[in-house]
Amino acid sequence: MGRISKISVFKRIYFLVFVLLAAGCSLEKKTAVNRALQNLTAHYNILFDANELLRQKQDSYALSFVDSYNEILSVYRDTTEQSKTADKDLEEVKIKGGKIINIKEQSHYLGDAYLVLGKANYLEGDYFQAVEYFSYVIRSFPTKTKLTEEAMVWKARTMIHLNQLPQAKLVVDSAIQNISKKTKKSIIADAYATKLQYDIDVQNYEEGEEMAKQAVHYTRDKSQRLRWTFIMGQLQELNKKPADAYKSYSRIVNSNALFEMAFNANLNRIRIQDNQNGTKIDRIALLKSLIKNANNKDFIDQIYYQIAELNYTDKNINEAVKNYRLSVRYSRKNQNQKGLSYLRLADIFFKDKADYISAKKYYDSTLFSLSPGYPGYQGIKKKGDNLQLLADRYGITAREDTLQMLAKLDDKARAAKIDAMVNAEILKQQAQTAYVDNSGNSPGNGPGAGGTSSFYFYNSNAISQGYNDFKRRWGNRKLEDNWRRSNRASSDITASNSQNIDPDAPADQAAKGKNASTAGDYRKQLTTNLPLTPDLLAKSNTRIYNAYFDIGNFYRDVLGDKKEAIAIYELLLSRFPDSPDKPALYYNLYRLYADDNPAKSDQYKNMLLKDYPDTPFAKIIIDPDYSKKLNDADAELTSLYNQVYDAYAGKNYRNAITLIDALQKQRPDNKWASQLVYLKVISEGHLEKFDPFRDSLAKLVTKYPNDRLITPLVKQHIAYLDTHKSALMPRPFVLTDKDPNEEPFIPAVVASDKATLSYNAFADQQQKAFKQAEADKQAAAAKLAKQNTATNQPEANQPPVNKSTVFQVVKKQQDTASHVAATPATIDSISNTIANNPPKRAVPSIFSMRDSTNYYFVVNVGSTTTNLASSRFGIGQFNRANFANSTIKHQLLGVGDDNQLIYVGRFYSIGAVKDYARAIIPLLPDIMKVPKNLYGFFIITQENLDKLKNKTMLDSYMDYYQNNY
Repeated sequence: MGRISKISVFKRIYFLVFVLLAAGCSLEKKTAVNRALQNLTAHYNILFDANELLRQKQDSYALSFVDSYNEILSVYRDTTEQSKTADKDLEEVKIKGGKIINIKEQSHYLGDAYLVLGKANYLEGDYFQAVEYFSYVIRSFPTKTKLTEEAMVWKARTMIHLNQLPQAKLVVDSAIQNISKKTKKSIIADAYATKLQYDIDVQNYEEGEEMAKQAVHYTRDKSQRLRWTFIMGQLQELNKKPADAYKSYSRIVNSNALFEMAFNANLNRIRIQDNQNGTKIDRIALLKSLIKNANNKDFIDQIYYQIAELNYTDKNINEAVKNYRLSVRYSRKNQNQKGLSYLRLADIFFKDKADYISAKKYYDSTLFSLSPGYPGYQGIKKKGDNLQLLADRYGITAREDTLQMLAKLDDKARAAKIDAMVNAEILKQQAQTAYVDNSGNSPGNGPGAGGTSSFYFYNSNAISQGYNDFKRRWGNRKLEDNWRRSNRASSDITASNSQNIDPDAPADQAAKGKNASTAGDYRKQLTTNLPLTPDLLAKSNTRIYNAYFDIGNFYRDVLGDKKEAIAIYELLLSRFPDSPDKPALYYNLYRLYADDNPAKSDQYKNMLLKDYPDTPFAKIIIDPDYSKKLNDADAELTSLYNQVYDAYAGKNYRNAITLIDALQKQRPDNKWASQLVYLKVISEGHLEKFDPFRDSLAKLVTKYPNDRLITPLVKQHIAYLDTHKSALMPRPFVLTDKDPNEEPFIPAVVASDKATLSYNAFADQQQKAFKQAEADKQAAAAKLAKQNTATNQPEANQPPVNKSTVFQVVKKQQDTASHVAATPATIDSISNTIANNPPKRAVPSIFSMRDSTNYYFVVNVGSTTTNLASSRFGIGQFNRANFANSTIKHQLLGVGDDNQLIYVGRFYSIGAVKDYARAIIPLLPDIMKVPKNLYGFFIITQENLDKLKNKTMLDSYMDYYQNNY
């Protein structure tokens, strides 16, 4: 019987193998056997392996994820900074998903395959593609409830990453509403967790707290439960529930959570614990006690950071600075924590100490330390990049406030105060020259402070001498293995030097001494600018007012910082109650408060409507279509102005005068009134003699003394008329159409003429920039030739560059300031590389900064049907008024079917073109006779300008411009 059984078993196995082989030859047939086999292999082989790879990838991301416990934690840790190369594991997952779709099409797991593809794209950072897969699953498999529920949760998570928050809310709300008794607990937990992330992003912390509670309740994953409990504690703190937050953190401390999470939970408990057993707790003492615990050595930076936060809350600024610096010093592995400490120092030196130079250095260090993916990174970068404007304006307010304070004192008290301020300045300069080591550590801060210990590392003098000797021999080397190798690439050392941007690093004392102002200079600055008369005081207040107005607008428009903008606008209202800009300030505050404090918003709206009902700001609130009507009125004015200009340009001067008179009666206070008067006077100059023409020009200056476009130009005309009076007086008409330069009335060089002087300064700047650029170009060429000679490898013998590396070659040319213009062949090569090898992420640009002596300022008009003659005339007026006799000129260039470019130049340096931009941009609303939504501006080199052949290239350049200028 045993033998028969064995034979039967073998027969059955043979038969099964035969059936499998037979089925394998006809898998495309829709039979029950094929469906069963495809379900079997798709589920237990392909799909299982794919999900296992996804789980492993999520675990690896979680291990490498760096949390910042000073911010609300991210709900999930399954994303990381993406590289340009594809992840081989996730690519394998995609292959497996595609295999089910293409080969196992009869199985029941097609929807699961698409879900796997969506997850793989999500984890790889391709969020747009991921959304498409999740949407397809939801749309195509509605009967598979569990599948669609999971797809909805993942879709919402993906849309949050894309910052499509309104759409994400709709999806996650649907997922929560669809929860039933049959829904898997893990999907329920993920649905609430996803809604939690949404609430955090939109700062709806009360709703977020409830979502956190639900997510903690439903999850079966211990690590997730602890993480979401910690987040719940953070939200409870923000919701002013310290007792609940303390309980949440205590659950973490008393659990088996990771040491770092437990440590930070304990830190947070200390921060929020005010009373215990009726005894006031010294939170700083508790924090300092944690430093003594050897287990906390990797978290000392966070302890000092918390101490500094408490110092700052208590208004102990100097102690806060000290402890923030200690946080930086003891930073061992958490770069984000180091960056946050630098950020707090930057803000203190900016806001509290008004030391803008140090603040700029700390902002730079912040950006160097923080991960680019850190929340708020771009805002910090924008603030650091634009710090100069804020520094200039805050410098004005600080200076004028100080001078006004001194002016209010009597002579004796003023002298004593100035002496004290001079002495303080001297001490400050002396302190700046004190040695500070590369980590921001004063030699006296170590355990052996005082330098009396014989142990080397406790002896500050020995450390200082050793550091100087090391630096003299080796330079600024990074702390790393093999630092002594003499054959290291010099570029590595240079890179190390460039990265050493610690604001507290030792500075060149000689340079400091050279640039520092003397005590006598500082005393003179204080005594010679005191606003001792009512007129000087009024001018001082005007400077303060304008500076604060610029600061408020900068916070609102550039940084998008509502809180700071509100503070500045309200400061203006309280300090300058008679401000002529009250309606604008009320309107700004009404808009800024609208989302966060509706009651306050309504307060400013009511004040505006009550006190200034006839202003455009009030009318916009009353009539939502008012702004559209205003734009229609502007369009009508633009059309009428262009009619006037067409008549003037066509030398039909009498008709131009008639049109101007009619327009002035119809719109007497229009924004281009001074320009219309100017055109009328110039037209009359073709019909009258010298004296009435000059009188009309003089009246124009009197009527519009502060006009920045027309008045400077008219003053030049008057100077020209007075210089050439003898030649112009006999004429029957002072202006004739035969004069090719009649508008500028080019005058002879007069030393007292401010316009001429400004031109001379500009011309000198242009010439110097040109000479410097040429010198740099020759030096770069000589250096390259020398390198080729030294390596005995002429350019002609260089191996061909692979197309895939052409971008690196271009980038290298940019970095070495090569001035060799790109040839059409180079451009074609790069274009072909883009077409044939489209990278998934950031694509290096075909534009460059090489052409550094050919700059242009460009006004980009998004219309090819708009007549730009009058606008170009306005640019010409500006150029003649501000850069008389200059070689710069404006020209018109069409780009594709949608854009016209007015480009002005040539400028020989980036500094010169930026100066021009700063001068003309505030006047563009007066110069441009097109709707403001139709034009923008940028700076470009001749080489890049030549590449703008169509709208696509123009858009590409705008991206390049935003990133590089």
